[in-house]
Amino acid sequence: MNSQNPISLEELVTRAQHGDRAALGRVVERIQQKLYQLALRMLWHAEDARDATQEILVRIITHLGSFRGESSFMTWAYRVAANHLASARKSRLEEQNYTFQRFGEELAEGLAEPQARPEIEESLLLEEIRIGCTLGMLVCLDRPHRLAYIVGDILELDQYEASVVLEVKPATFRKRLSRARADLVAFTRAHCGIVNPGNMCRCRKRIDHALQSGRVKPQNLRFAQDLNSPHQFDDVVAEIAKLEESRQLVALYRAQPEFRSSDNFVQSVQGLIDMPAGTLESE
Repeated sequence: MNSQNPISLEELVTRAQHGDRAALGRVVERIQQKLYQLALRMLWHAEDARDATQEILVRIITHLGSFRGESSFMTWAYRVAANHLASARKSRLEEQNYTFQRFGEELAEGLAEPQARPEIEESLLLEEIRIGCTLGMLVCLDRPHRLAYIVGDILELDQYEASVVLEVKPATFRKRLSRARADLVAFTRAHCGIVNPGNMCRCRKRIDHALQSGRVKPQNLRFAQDLNSPHQFDDVVAEIAKLEESRQLVALYRAQPEFRSSDNFVQSVQGLIDMPAGTLESE
């Protein structure tokens, strides 16, 4: 098979179900980052998301034989992930029991014009605050509504695929998505200076307070890593300002980078990948 015609994910899954250990490793390679991105948006904290991703991959590997091809494999994998994330232990941020009211109050704390900094440094700090804040807003939703918003508006699954992932009726998914959108739009309209320039909160005004409180650590940024995009924050703000209000929120989330974990999950689940042929297809 040449590089012009890579093996499809479904073909790799079929090979893995018939005992091809190399194919199973390639399946994990193909899906690991997408699952990590889902977990990070659900849990906010990278370490919690890495742990959850590994646990999800273990479930996928050990139940691979139950995949019957009734949906795409990625849809099935998202369903396994959603089931796990819906009932997994609370993440570090979830343990703090944030509500929209409390989150809004914290956004109003310590706002001030920041001190002068090199352009690249300020850009990374702005990205860190913007991304951390928008992910934090998601945690103010309960898990069913958070999952509905992530798969519907951020991952852009249609209502039928999303209903398969969440194992609910399409009407239930639509209702959850509508409620989640309404809550998030109301919050950003009232507090976010990117969506509504009339709001007090500005990412720049939060830089010094975030640094002083230790919520942002310049030497250990959680989300902003792209040194090649020093003007990304201003570009995002400018583009969102052009949109209708109903589209601004989802644009804010879709402007987030493609989160990637530095972990190699293939290695972390290698013991399962190396199980004797015949084990997985018997599940």
